[in-house]
Amino acid sequence: MCTAATFLKEDFYFGRTLDYENSYGEDITITPRNYPFHFQSIGKSLDTHYAMIGVAHIADDYPLYYEAVNEHALGMAGLNFVGNAVYNDWKEGKDNIAQYEFIPWILGQCASVAEAKQLLEKINLVNSPFSENYPIAQLHWMIADREECITVESVESGLKIYNNPTGVLTNNPSFDEQLFQLNNYMNLSPKPPQNHFCKNLPLQQYSRGMGALGLPGDLSSQSRFVRAAFVRLNSLCGTSERECVSQFFHILGSVEQQRGCCYVGDGNYEYTIYTSCCNANKGIFYYTSYDNHQISAVDMNRENLDGTKIIFYEMIKEGEIKFQN
Repeated sequence: MCTAATFLKEDFYFGRTLDYENSYGEDITITPRNYPFHFQSIGKSLDTHYAMIGVAHIADDYPLYYEAVNEHALGMAGLNFVGNAVYNDWKEGKDNIAQYEFIPWILGQCASVAEAKQLLEKINLVNSPFSENYPIAQLHWMIADREECITVESVESGLKIYNNPTGVLTNNPSFDEQLFQLNNYMNLSPKPPQNHFCKNLPLQQYSRGMGALGLPGDLSSQSRFVRAAFVRLNSLCGTSERECVSQFFHILGSVEQQRGCCYVGDGNYEYTIYTSCCNANKGIFYYTSYDNHQISAVDMNRENLDGTKIIFYEMIKEGEIKFQN
């Protein structure tokens, strides 16, 4: 499955892990301001819009974004929400947007979460596939800027928008249930524990880190949510770009999935295909892949953002070992 997170220092950082059993050929993708986005469900085009950078699978010259950040430092990521996501038929008087159109629709027009909320009031997410070769993905989304973060879920009872004070999103269950489960972990702390078990027993701390005893370590989406939230909300680092980027990868490293630990059938195992971190203020997209933990980067501002054609870079999937002798 996947985990998305935010991180705020002097700049705002937004990223995610993509955990799945196989890659679909994703690229680091920049969509410039004058690339025409055609929205089939609404019968409308955005010929001019905000530029964005993220990860996408490009099909028929269309970027199917997994996550992206636009030039105004607004980020959005779609994560699996299988069994809970429900999309609707076309509705009169609504902005009828397909699941695969949702990220460019929001990031192309909104400079903040506040503006995104205004568009969300009119949105109806419809059950239209990109093509017969691309089935409709069951997703929910995290949208964030440096001021606030929300989770958006289209479910049977309608479109739900939750304030997200954790700055973290994983998969099932629904976000309100995930958030409620944090009540079970309010005793966790980065500080050494105190003996509340019994004052008459000479209980002692025998190891560092015992304040976090009970932090779940399995790969389920609920456990990853708790673990990522604990690490992110207690995370400390310096102010330099290098330190902040490094710390962000350490945050998501706490929920990285190793190949062989999550069997999904037919001889396949889920693993962390890539991890991303975008400095949303500077438009620099950093990433690592399963076999390449050296951080690579693409800077959207080194490209012509007034262009009309998609710009993409293949992920560097294989790393090198640096010998020091």
